[in-house]
Amino acid sequence: MTAQLDNDLLLRALLRQPTERTPVWMMRQAGRYLPEYRATRQQAGSFLDLCKHTELACEVTLQPLERFPLDAAILFSDILTIPDAMGLGLYFAQGEGPKFERPVRTEADIQRLPVPDPGAELRYVTDAVSLIRRELKGRVPLIGFTGSPWTLATYMIEGGSSKNFAHAKGMLYDRPELMHRLLDKLAQSVTSYLNAQIAAGAQALMMFDTWGGILTPAAYREFSLRYAEQIIAGVTKHHEGRDVPLVFFTKNGGAWLEDMATIGAHGLGIDWTQDLGDARRRVGDRVALQGNLDPSILYASPDVIRREVGTVLRSYGHGHGHVFNLGHGIHPEVDPEHAGAMIAAVHELSPQYHG
Repeated sequence: MTAQLDNDLLLRALLRQPTERTPVWMMRQAGRYLPEYRATRQQAGSFLDLCKHTELACEVTLQPLERFPLDAAILFSDILTIPDAMGLGLYFAQGEGPKFERPVRTEADIQRLPVPDPGAELRYVTDAVSLIRRELKGRVPLIGFTGSPWTLATYMIEGGSSKNFAHAKGMLYDRPELMHRLLDKLAQSVTSYLNAQIAAGAQALMMFDTWGGILTPAAYREFSLRYAEQIIAGVTKHHEGRDVPLVFFTKNGGAWLEDMATIGAHGLGIDWTQDLGDARRRVGDRVALQGNLDPSILYASPDVIRREVGTVLRSYGHGHGHVFNLGHGIHPEVDPEHAGAMIAAVHELSPQYHG
């Protein structure tokens, strides 16, 4: 049975089917730049409590859609839900980002890690997906997401964010077999997690490889791309009578676009350091492209934002297969009216590139 959608532009664009205009959504669209989000987070008590509260996670997922004519909702959650479910003691330090009480640094640490059951330890995520789908009532598709194994591993090994990734890179070069053991366990976990999100109602997926860009070309292929490909091979491809497209995004990964285009993803996220037209020429018709306005442009005036939206659309050029997005997540200090100006510009300027 096909799930009815009032607006399926995103799904059609990711499948490289014709669209009347370019679909648009924003990474981190449900977030701190919205005053209504900040109010709901205060009500929840903490970021992690907000993620784990089904009704409030649904509420903040839908908030940007009440404000803007976006073409997708993205589940409100965090990429570190899997390591948290593995028992590493995730918490968020004020001004420092995510931290783990128990970093993973030894063979014994990796051996102890369970592969979480999405129906148990991650039930709060799938419950949120189901509720959001019901509340959307077919307005737009719902995107589920995950972190990539390599990116999850960096946080787990470092115990949080890092500038030089000393522990993670130390393990990669000193004990590559240990790193592979960890990444394989994470790939199994991510695959079952994404399939649970699809079963609960996610209609498209994103895999965020935030730290793939810190690797050498050879290490990227061996320790990041290889596991992304393994996950994509194991993810449900068809559900509710529709294909379920997946977008793979490596920040600072533009050097490896040709390699990324071979792993089976329907779309690739492109950050703002790449020319979109050049990226399109490099990957040909193998994948759709998502991106890639510099998020900092949203600090500028609406007229400048409109001009820069036009630059991105012109760079991609005529034809299907483009999803407009920022080149990374929206910054917390951005005026919501400026986000609205970007979306309005995509609606106004993109139809000339279609049909």
